[in-house]
Amino acid sequence: MPSRLSAPARREQILDVALKVFANAGFHGASMNDVAEAAGVTKPVLYQHFDSKRDLFQALIEDVGNRLRNSVDKATAEATDGKSQTELGFRAYFRWVAEDHDGFRLLFGSGSRRDDDFNDAVRKITEQSAKAIAPLIAVDIDESHRTTLAHALVGLAEGASRRLVGLGKEFDPDEIAREVSALAWAGLRAVQPHS
Repeated sequence: MPSRLSAPARREQILDVALKVFANAGFHGASMNDVAEAAGVTKPVLYQHFDSKRDLFQALIEDVGNRLRNSVDKATAEATDGKSQTELGFRAYFRWVAEDHDGFRLLFGSGSRRDDDFNDAVRKITEQSAKAIAPLIAVDIDESHRTTLAHALVGLAEGASRRLVGLGKEFDPDEIAREVSALAWAGLRAVQPHS
C-alpha cells in the first residue's frame, strides 16, 4: 500500500499537475474537477490546499515565476563580468523555456494576460527580472533609462521564446542563448552615455 503524501508534498504534486492542465486548457477552459482528476485526488482534497481555482492559478504563477528567477539567479551568480552574466542569464532562461513549455505558456500566454490580477502577478515577475538585470547595464545613463533597457532585454527573451514555443519544435537553448545574448550584448555596448 503506497504511503500518503505529506501536505507540502501533496501541494507540490497538485501544482505540478495543475500546471499541465492550465497550460493546455487555459484558466477558463480548465476546471477544478479537471485538476482533481489529473492529480488523482478528490475535490475536497484539492480545496484543502487551494481555496478556489483563482487561488490555485495565482499560486501557479508565483511558483513558476520563482522557478524561472531562481534558475537565472543561480546561473549568473558566479559570472565575473557583464558579458558572461548576459550569456549565462540568457542560457538559463532559454533552458528553462526548453524544459518547461507549460510554465512559459502559463506565465506568458493570453490566459494570464486577460485577467487583471494574473496580469499584475506576471508583470511583477517581469519587473523583478528587469530589476535584477538593470544593475548589470554598465553604461553611464540615468536609472530610468537603465530600467527601460532592462525591460527591453526581458522582452527580447520573451519574444524569441514565444516564437520558439509557438513552433512546437525542439530547439537548442544554448544556441539560441548564444545568438540572443550576442545581439543583446552588441546592443548594450552601443548605448551611449548621456553627455
